[in-house]
Amino acid sequence: MENVSAVTSFILTAYTELEDHKYLYFTCFLLVYILILLANSVLIMVIFIDRTLHEPMYLFVCNLAMNELYGSTSLLPSILGHLLSRNYEISLTFCLLQIFCIHLYGSVEFTILALMSYDRYVAICRPLHYHLLMSPRKVGILISMCWIYPCIVFGLYFMLTVQLTFCGRIIEKVYCINFALIKLSCFESPIQSIVGFFVTILMIIPLLLVILFSYAQILRICIFSSKDSQTKALQTCSPHILAVISYAVAAFFEVAQSRLRMSHIPHKARIFFSIYALIVTPIFNPVVYGICLHNIRGQIYKLFSGKRIH
Repeated sequence: MENVSAVTSFILTAYTELEDHKYLYFTCFLLVYILILLANSVLIMVIFIDRTLHEPMYLFVCNLAMNELYGSTSLLPSILGHLLSRNYEISLTFCLLQIFCIHLYGSVEFTILALMSYDRYVAICRPLHYHLLMSPRKVGILISMCWIYPCIVFGLYFMLTVQLTFCGRIIEKVYCINFALIKLSCFESPIQSIVGFFVTILMIIPLLLVILFSYAQILRICIFSSKDSQTKALQTCSPHILAVISYAVAAFFEVAQSRLRMSHIPHKARIFFSIYALIVTPIFNPVVYGICLHNIRGQIYKLFSGKRIH
């Protein structure tokens, strides 16, 4: 039993693939992190300052940007530290903390995107009831649930991971992930698999149904609408559609990394795929919303041109 409980740290072996140009990678990751902080902070600041943007859609965008800051901060400072120190060891406590933060980021991201699709459905399909269905009180509850629901659902599963003991130390990634850590457990637990299955169902199915239902209804309305209405619907939905596609790509990469054998793909490409959600999406989303939504685009222009934002 002493040997079973002895493993209190792990080795992130993927960093060995970055040693040949580690200072170049450090510089790239640092610039990406700075860009993420800048892009999302500007988006949050513009929405916060401009009262005309205090509407449900923009408040959801603001929360999306806050989640991008949270998610990238959960990973990139750790990567920068490991690249500089050449110490690829991570303690069990910090590994568990990183797992919780990164998984919560992904869950909150999907929840916000689902609620944003519902908001677009109400705006396009039920415009006369929009202010009733998306009242400030209801929007506040929905935003709170964006964070509370994923925290509770994943937290229940995460409690099982915390109770495990580990015999292996090698994690072939640049960060800790729940699936990789469970594989290092000393004992197989059927309860872990069962609970994990139900957690996946609770996190994916309801939110996916909301997105599919919302866009099915929007598509139905657009088919029988005028060209102008179709163009307006496309303009208001296009940033969200691009954000959903970006999330789907990130989810696909992560599932492929965790569940499938990818030995035929170069190691550095696999590292990029594994951190796609935490370096590409946090830049992609604020840029898309800043460019596609003319209200936000106009306020950002005023901000950088020195004009006053009301």
